[in-house]
Amino acid sequence: MPTVRPQPSRPPRDPLRWGASFPHAAHETLADGQLRANLRTATRTIRDKRRRVTAELDDWEQLRDAGAAIKASAMARLPDLLTQLEAAVKARGGVVHWARDAAEANEIVTGIVREAGAREVVKVKSMATQEIGLNEALAEAGIDAIETDLAERIVQLAGDQPSHILVPAIHRNREEIREIFTHRMGDAPEGLSSEPRELAMAARAHLRARFLRAEVAISGANMAIAETGTVAVVESEGNGRMCLTLPRVLVTVMGIEKVLPTATDLEVFLQLLPRSSTGERMNPYTSMWTGVTPGDGPQEFHLVLLDNGRTRALADELGRQALHCIRCSACLNVCPVYEHTGGHAYGSVYPGPIGAILTPQLLGVGEPGGPAGAHDPTGSLPFASTLCGACFDACPVKIDIPAALVHLRERSLHPPGPHAPSATDVSMRVAARVLSSGRALRWAGRAVALVGRLTGGRAIRWLPWPGSLWTRVRDAPVLPVRSLAAWWARRSLR
Repeated sequence: MPTVRPQPSRPPRDPLRWGASFPHAAHETLADGQLRANLRTATRTIRDKRRRVTAELDDWEQLRDAGAAIKASAMARLPDLLTQLEAAVKARGGVVHWARDAAEANEIVTGIVREAGAREVVKVKSMATQEIGLNEALAEAGIDAIETDLAERIVQLAGDQPSHILVPAIHRNREEIREIFTHRMGDAPEGLSSEPRELAMAARAHLRARFLRAEVAISGANMAIAETGTVAVVESEGNGRMCLTLPRVLVTVMGIEKVLPTATDLEVFLQLLPRSSTGERMNPYTSMWTGVTPGDGPQEFHLVLLDNGRTRALADELGRQALHCIRCSACLNVCPVYEHTGGHAYGSVYPGPIGAILTPQLLGVGEPGGPAGAHDPTGSLPFASTLCGACFDACPVKIDIPAALVHLRERSLHPPGPHAPSATDVSMRVAARVLSSGRALRWAGRAVALVGRLTGGRAIRWLPWPGSLWTRVRDAPVLPVRSLAAWWARRSLR
């Protein structure tokens, strides 16, 4: 019997919001030594590769500036670019659909697959389709969605949720993968070992038959060009190329923020993306297509433009930076919090620093009726950071993630409209009263010094409520044995 259990243990109802708040979920993942070892090895390897290949370019910072400027410009005129993209795709024989939310997108894609008469589809790795829970929606309609990216197929066979944007099975080691293939692939060779080449060859044989019989493929998009209607997918395994060329019908689900104005913009992003994601100078496979070409490739192309909260994020002048993201995962690989807790602690298909600012905005954190508070699964995400700034330094399009985190913390703790004061509100009001009175401040200093003497200069690891709100996630600082006023008075007598 297989011993590998799905992670998380129960499939989420909402791919953007599941599980406990980040502090509680992190307590569980921090106890998993194997997970932490997997994360440490993988993130450091990718981080080191990225550092080497970006150092080769004298104009790396100029490329980052260019990427940031192109994205900011695209977001400033997003409605115009989207209508231009729609017109260009239609002119080349494609069909464009607009989806306000996950339910509409799933309904559109399911209808296309049914009309094609298919009961099975092959998929290119796509964060957008994970975000909307497309595989589950297709399964409810009796349609089997086969993930063809190796790591995504591992996650799918294991019944997991992805834990990394680029390497979704980063939480699994080779022995676990061997067990997953042996018990759940259905056609794994006998005596399969945990050697990487054997595992890859088993997956290749498993997927090849599905590529050849597929009538419908579903992809995401890394970029789309408004002026030409061209859609681009970059990947490393060749599975995307198979999905994008062999089936008769191709459906692409794309977040509306992926549009770029002109084809020349590709020059910037095809340098930024591979170096920041896989630490490669260029992607092994870069596939681009424009509508339908008679007799070559899919003869039916559908582009589904997905909103699902993106226009809400666009309305926030500071938070809209999250829409600049090119899904490279560089911020995850440098984040000390992610390296220790892993992706599942974030309770969203978008983990790490970028997930901590993107997910809350897609779900309307701090808005009336939306998630709020440091103990809400979504509202807690902006607090999942030390604000060290490593993510900003690594981001290829210079998203100021620390500034956005602080901004979203404020929105989470102080949503509009009447609300009960939080523990932070109460503590700040008490601090304001004490700090505004010299007498109160002196008495507070004496009280702190008394506690410091009673604890003998040791760190305080537990306090009763409301102090437990602090000590359950961190140690209290060592308290001084005398107040500043007492120290100063004693020094003046010398």
